[in-house]
Amino acid sequence: MTVQQRIRAFILENFYVSDPAELADDALLVTSGLVDSTGVLEIIAFVEEEFGIRVRDDETTPDNLESIERIASFVARKRQANGPTSFTSGDVSAA
Repeated sequence: MTVQQRIRAFILENFYVSDPAELADDALLVTSGLVDSTGVLEIIAFVEEEFGIRVRDDETTPDNLESIERIASFVARKRQANGPTSFTSGDVSAA
């Protein structure tokens, strides 16, 4: 499962999405009302645990966390900056 697929699965499991088929990877999660500020904290905790990265306070911006696509890109950038890391949760290839 790719990073993007994992993030999508997390969003679908943890937030109310009336029609999962209509949730586009570039859909604005906070702006659309799907995710609130507490939900953003849940996403950050998931990303940190699942992908072994650290999200700094200054990185909690819409550019990094507003959509599935942006979150996956953010994870890929963080992983690239951190260098090779071993993960226990399977394939973490970027989208």
